[in-house]
Amino acid sequence: MTNHESTNASDDPVRVRRAKIAKWTLLANRIGYLFVALAMALFVIAFAFGFTAVMATLVIIAFVIGCVLLAPTIILGYAVKAAERDDRERGL
Repeated sequence: MTNHESTNASDDPVRVRRAKIAKWTLLANRIGYLFVALAMALFVIAFAFGFTAVMATLVIIAFVIGCVLLAPTIILGYAVKAAERDDRERGL
């Protein structure tokens, strides 16, 4: 790959947008897993000290937030990786 080609690859608007999507996907993915971990920790605490309506609500809210963040970010993460792999296979 020549220097000119590498410059064009970094200026490609599709790759720039894909990189932004990958960055935001990674951040949302980490936050989603954090909320799932929080839900698990809250569940263990509630199990150890007794379930209350407040604890059950907190577990459900944390788990739902985690799932809402994780579902699209996992799919988008795989899509970005597949697009990058396809570009490499085509020599772009």
